[in-house]
Amino acid sequence: MLKINAKEYEAVRQHGESTYPHECCGVLLGQMEDDGTRVVTSVARAGNTRTDSAHNRYNIDPKELIRIQREGRNRGEDIVGFYHSHPDHPAQWSQTDLAEAHWFGCSYVITSVEKSKAVLTNAFELTGNDESDKKLVDEKIEVS
Repeated sequence: MLKINAKEYEAVRQHGESTYPHECCGVLLGQMEDDGTRVVTSVARAGNTRTDSAHNRYNIDPKELIRIQREGRNRGEDIVGFYHSHPDHPAQWSQTDLAEAHWFGCSYVITSVEKSKAVLTNAFELTGNDESDKKLVDEKIEVS
């Protein structure tokens, strides 16, 4: 399960609206509870470095990701997931999303943005032991 407060949830959705018709992307920071629940305490916007297909692909610069991770750790937060938008496409993971997901045990949040308005936000957990058996599994989002 992914727990996120309403302010951070809306920030993720608004990020998708502001970058439409391109995909937005960012990092979910917080803590992992003993039962495996990921609790988001902040979100960090990231720049989409894809120039070839920014309308249906995203990439976070590794240097930016390291900076976000370092700043989060300084606040006592870990990376618990990632988010991106799907402009004019369902809030469902694609084969590309699965292929490019590598942070096992993290949440992957996708917001469908239709005609510049956030419509639906879904979460998926990356499960498995390695690249050969990884899966994105539906995950409940609890907004408080």
